[in-house]
Order: sequence, then structure tokens, then C-alpha cells
Amino acid sequence: MARSSKKGPYIDKKLLIKVAKVKGPIKTWARASQIPPEFVGHTFQVHTGNKFVDVFINESMVGHRLGEFAPTRTFKGHGAIVKRTMDKT
Repeated sequence: MARSSKKGPYIDKKLLIKVAKVKGPIKTWARASQIPPEFVGHTFQVHTGNKFVDVFINESMVGHRLGEFAPTRTFKGHGAIVKRTMDKT
């Protein structure tokens, strides 16, 4: 469900401060934070639960959440189909 327009977007205040000061990658656990235009051109290291994923912000990502670009689950594929042969004895 969308956030109320009168409340405004959720943007982590610490991230806004770090974007103004830090030039390198910014490490964050705030996956729910929306991406404002000030973040464009910066690299964030978004936490996935067990590691950090580098996310470079471009203009098409503005308005989305940081967590959308750092998947938490890895799909390793379904099990292979094993054909069984019957021995005639």
C-alpha cells in the first residue's frame, strides 16, 4: 500500500547527511528508504541480511526503494529431472 501523500516519502535522515559528506560507497541497512534525486550518481552498499550489495543509483531509480535493487533471496533452480530406467531381469 502506498504511503500517504500528506506524510511525504520516507528518506533516512542519516543517508541524506552521508550523501552530502561521503564520496565513496555508503553502507546502509535502510532498505525501506526511498531514493530522492540527491542520491543519483552515488553508490550504496545495501544490506541483504547476510552481505552488502553494491547499488549504483541512476535517474530511473528515483522514487523506488533501496531494497528493490538488492535481492535477499537467491534462486538456485529447481531439481533436475532424473529419468529412471527399469532393468529387465
